[in-house]
Amino acid sequence: MNFNTIFLKSFRVLLLPFAIIYGIIIFIRNKFFDKQWLSSAHFNFPLICVGNLAVGGTGKSPMVEYLIELLQPHFKIATLSRGYKRKTRGYALANISSTALEIGDEPMQFYQKHPSIAVAVGEERIVAIPHLLQDLPDLQTIILDDAFQHRTVNAGLNILLTEFSNIYAHDFFLPTGDLRDEKASAKRAQIIVVTKCPVDLSEQKKSEILRALKPLPLQSVFFTSIQYDTPYHIGNAKDKHVITQLDEVLLVCGIANPKPLKDFLLHNSATYYQQDFSDHHIFSIDDLKEIINKFESIQSFNKIILTTEKDAVRLMKFNDQLKDIPLYVIPIRHHFLFDQGPQFNEMVVNYIQHFKFNPVLYEKK
Repeated sequence: MNFNTIFLKSFRVLLLPFAIIYGIIIFIRNKFFDKQWLSSAHFNFPLICVGNLAVGGTGKSPMVEYLIELLQPHFKIATLSRGYKRKTRGYALANISSTALEIGDEPMQFYQKHPSIAVAVGEERIVAIPHLLQDLPDLQTIILDDAFQHRTVNAGLNILLTEFSNIYAHDFFLPTGDLRDEKASAKRAQIIVVTKCPVDLSEQKKSEILRALKPLPLQSVFFTSIQYDTPYHIGNAKDKHVITQLDEVLLVCGIANPKPLKDFLLHNSATYYQQDFSDHHIFSIDDLKEIINKFESIQSFNKIILTTEKDAVRLMKFNDQLKDIPLYVIPIRHHFLFDQGPQFNEMVVNYIQHFKFNPVLYEKK
């Protein structure tokens, strides 16, 4: 543990009074929803919510993509995101002219990789859902991205993610910890997924985590690890490049938790350099020049720039400048451990297939 890490941890402990105040506010807010003093809409439609209790990268976007790939062959589906850090407001449906600045980087990523599904954004989901159903009346399910803590809409299937290295049971409220919601909120989830686990996670460690999470009898807990796919050129998904054949890599990323990717490169490249940016960073032309200058300073003939899919959608605006640069994108996906994938898939599909419709579109409670 280096000095910066020790300093940050010590500083966050000093902020404990603010964390306690924040926790009290969240507790009161949840009680208002529980007592129905704050209303929550129950739609007469299969809604699947993917979310977490903490800030930072728990793998929500890869989970949304996993659901898209699972459901798309069988159902007419859509995703609905808030569109974090976009420059627009209100409801919008992604189209061929949409940009990451207009709809946000995650929705742009979903649209580019899965153009046959509907991708919508709207910071007020209770308003956006009726818009989406009106625009696409043949929809069969909507995946709500990062919506677990937003209780104005009550989804029928809630998938709660928590990171192996920082499960919510061992966490605390912001700013001392990373929790943006209370641990008790986990009881609202039907499915809990422990993400970013080691691929060789032992049964003993699995049991320890289950004891810490204390799932309810009707809650199912799954464990996944990160799986990186073959990188492709930012301008051409068909241009494949095998990362294990590389000598040197310049990693460019602006995501919440780049550590798993850095660990991967540590074991799968001869040498890698890094250029980090803040989460959801909006790249400027000066940033691009800095990246290219750093890349050119690397003394190797067999070198590439590597970035994440989230960062790639924010770099695409520099298409003309990037077409001759070896900038590659590395996809990421969830891999279910302990042969749990079929069980997870069955739970999700069964929810949609056996959804019981009521005469009213939605009701507030």
